[in-house]
Amino acid sequence: MDAIDLSRWGVDDRCLDERFVRASGPGGQNVNKVSTAVELRFDLDASTMPADMKARLMTLAGSRMVAGHVLLIDSREHRTQAQNREAARARLASFLEAAAKRPKRRRATRPSKASKERRIDTKKKRSTVKATRGRSGGDD
Repeated sequence: MDAIDLSRWGVDDRCLDERFVRASGPGGQNVNKVSTAVELRFDLDASTMPADMKARLMTLAGSRMVAGHVLLIDSREHRTQAQNREAARARLASFLEAAAKRPKRRRATRPSKASKERRIDTKKKRSTVKATRGRSGGDD
C-alpha cells in the first residue's frame, strides 16, 4: 500500500500523534488481544499551513476538533493496524484537500431591464386574474 504524502499541505510527522487502541465489535479473540484501531491526532498549531486553510479545516472538522486545535480521526474499520493507519491518514488527506480549496467569491449582479419588465408583466397579469374572480358587477 502506498504511503500517503501529507507534506504537500505543510503536515509533517511532528504534527501527528497516533495511538493504537483496542477496537470494538466482531472479531473474536483478535479484538480482545490486539490494538488495531487507530486514533490519529493532528495538531493544527504545530503545522505550517496557512491561517485561512486552518480556519476552513476547523469548520469542516466540526465536532472532530478536540482540546482546542487538535483534529481527532478514528479508524477501526479494518482488521489490521497498518490498514487502519492508512485509512486514518487517507481521511486526513481528504480533509486537507477539501480545506485547501478556496471558495469562489460571489460577484454581485443586477437583474437586467428585460427581466424586470417580465416580472412586472407577470405581476400585472396575475393581478387582473385575481381581480376578475369573486363577485360579479352588481346588476341584481
